[in-house]
Amino acid sequence: MPLLSADPAAFPTEPPADTHDPAVTAAHDWAAFSALDEMTDHWARPGWSDGSRAYYWMLTFPDDQRLAALARHCQDELAPLGLDPVPTDGLHITLVRVGTPGVVTPGQLDSLARDAEARLPAAFSIRAMPLAGSRGAVRLSLGPWEPLLQLHHVLAEAGSSVGLDPKKPTSAFRPHLSLVYNNRRRPAAPVVDAVSSLRDLPAVELSVSAVQLVELRREGRTYRWDVRKSVPLG
Repeated sequence: MPLLSADPAAFPTEPPADTHDPAVTAAHDWAAFSALDEMTDHWARPGWSDGSRAYYWMLTFPDDQRLAALARHCQDELAPLGLDPVPTDGLHITLVRVGTPGVVTPGQLDSLARDAEARLPAAFSIRAMPLAGSRGAVRLSLGPWEPLLQLHHVLAEAGSSVGLDPKKPTSAFRPHLSLVYNNRRRPAAPVVDAVSSLRDLPAVELSVSAVQLVELRREGRTYRWDVRKSVPLG
């Protein structure tokens, strides 16, 4: 599997020293977030305006009540900052962008799902916590990264095999789970301070037994999706 590499479009830009140790990846996330001077508007994304749609591979957790409770608690504590909360039934880990409905055909989606199913690794678990952030969001660190990197790699390979090359290589993938999105340019320090008080909450273990191929859409200042294929892990 390709090694992670520095990428100015990724956050953190530099990869962590160890993708197997959750403590290392979490500390690396926090060091990058706490060093920010300014946060940017998550929604100011060229080509991704209100109503935009695209196919993605994601991990979704619509029935995980422990994750939902953790998200609600953090969102309530951060509410005075005026950030945009992710609906608890919309919590997700973004993996690989596949393409847009105007370009990707239904036949390609079917082929992609079949090819991916033949390659997928075994089911696994990861831990979500502690809280950190990025330039445009407050998000949970995840660990260990290694099974997520392996999953990203096989999904990217499956895409390439059916003519749908991924937009970003696995080397630039930085696993995370966003809880709130920042909606304007602002100094980072008040957000970092608020997040720092929430970093000692208990972690939530997430079981990953399937990956979802979704049609993602932007609705105002939130994301929604329809699941096109849910593919079980090996």
